[in-house]
Amino acid sequence: MAYDESVMTQMREIIARYPSSRSAVMPLLHLAQSIDDEVTPEAMRVIADELGLTTAEVTAVATFYTMYKRRPVGKHHIGVCTNTLCALLGGDAVYDAISERLGAGHDERDVDGTFWLERIECQAACTHAPVMTVDWEFMDCQTPQSALDVIDRLARGEEVVSTRGPVIRDFQATEHTLAFPVDGLAGEGGEADAIMLAGLTVARERGMTAPAPREGSA
Repeated sequence: MAYDESVMTQMREIIARYPSSRSAVMPLLHLAQSIDDEVTPEAMRVIADELGLTTAEVTAVATFYTMYKRRPVGKHHIGVCTNTLCALLGGDAVYDAISERLGAGHDERDVDGTFWLERIECQAACTHAPVMTVDWEFMDCQTPQSALDVIDRLARGEEVVSTRGPVIRDFQATEHTLAFPVDGLAGEGGEADAIMLAGLTVARERGMTAPAPREGSA
């Protein structure tokens, strides 16, 4: 589909941020995904034209990074971390429970197109394992039952608040934030919690300090 002038204006606003225009490829792909619910061949052609790149160069980025989808995602993207620590603490059980509930496997949508399920290698949130994300917002310290509760509440259209961020919106809204990060939501959610600060807390209790830098060290 052809993008209207408002979308083209947003694309050019993104491109203008970067000294080298090709650096705008990734946020432009997120913008396209926020509109189309996927990265379409037409989107990649438009982005290539705007950046003076070949379609092959844009396609190479879109197919390398797993956050870009080549099929419609649906209303919510569900990512479940099953890397080492999350797996040890129950991540596989969380994934299996959601997969069974949705009738979907890795990188698949459920039957009515509401949820997209993805097995994630790492969510960079090991302190709160096992972790899942909804539209890339954290849901920490999950169990199979708590994860299914989140899915069920979203399916009913109820408000769900992420563990460390804003109220869950939907996949396309999050994709727009990834294209335009200043969305007014940076202050949503709590500050560092006791789990994040556990190491610092123990160090203070035991009077532990970091060694002084050696003379001449950078």
